[in-house]
Amino acid sequence: MNHITGRPLAVAIMGPTASGKTASALAIAARIPSEIISVDSALVYRGMDIGTAKPSREELAAVPHHLIDIIDPLDAYSVAQFRTDTLRLVAEIQARGRLPLLVGGTMLYFKGLNDGLDELPGADPALRARLEDEAARLGWPAMHARLAALDAETAARLKPNDAQRIQRALEVIELSGQPMSALLAQREKTELPFELLALALEPSERSVLHARIAQRFDLMLDAPDGGLLAEVEALRRRGDLHPGLPSMRCVGYRQAWDYLDGRTDYATLRETGIIATRQLAKRQLTWLRAMPERSVIDCLAPDAAGQLLARVEAALAARAA
Repeated sequence: MNHITGRPLAVAIMGPTASGKTASALAIAARIPSEIISVDSALVYRGMDIGTAKPSREELAAVPHHLIDIIDPLDAYSVAQFRTDTLRLVAEIQARGRLPLLVGGTMLYFKGLNDGLDELPGADPALRARLEDEAARLGWPAMHARLAALDAETAARLKPNDAQRIQRALEVIELSGQPMSALLAQREKTELPFELLALALEPSERSVLHARIAQRFDLMLDAPDGGLLAEVEALRRRGDLHPGLPSMRCVGYRQAWDYLDGRTDYATLRETGIIATRQLAKRQLTWLRAMPERSVIDCLAPDAAGQLLARVEAALAARAA
């Protein structure tokens, strides 16, 4: 990498859940000296290994990994923290003469890194409480209609029952005096100190990805020592965690918590867990389709990892020429 001109290169390996991102990254790292930066909002949590499909001990030992097991499930990790940590880590990895591989499916993290952060006002608990009280009286569709009158562009992107985002948009208007869409439009895109080669693993057949998702969720449930249910039971026994935390809202954990609370049966746990994971994959693919700069590889191709490696090698060769 020392002969590369211009901004140094980093590689993003993106894709929906169960698309083979980890295996592909490890295949690249086996050929090119690399370090992996996790771009996954669930892998940051300690003690959450099975339901997050965390890389195995052997995989973590094979290649240096970053931003995995860095916080307790009681705490939160923001896009801003991710961006700060990643900018620092990329520079450190490049200084060691290695290639940074940004691997994961949390598209909001990729967007925050690439586009910079919004200059939006922080949360106001008192204002949020008032908006929630009004929504309890009027209903969220009515709050959505109010938002449409004040910020038609933002309202058009939201469903009438998207309580969290409607509340946030109304909060921003009251705190800043401006529509959220106007504040976002003012944001200046910041140029990264490195060039990011965006590679996306996407399925040519959605049904095959769905089958992979079901198989992987079953493996989580059937993992040794009680699998996902034993993992969530251990987290519940701590006594300080609850279903409202970002960590416990992760796909799989929320459904397991409901089962352990006695609110659902095992068949429902499995069904809702698989459905929630499919919905996550659908959202991830929607985000990816909005990234025209990405280079797409069929994650179902037998040589998907080889194709990724070839594109990385070609990019490095072109920069070294």
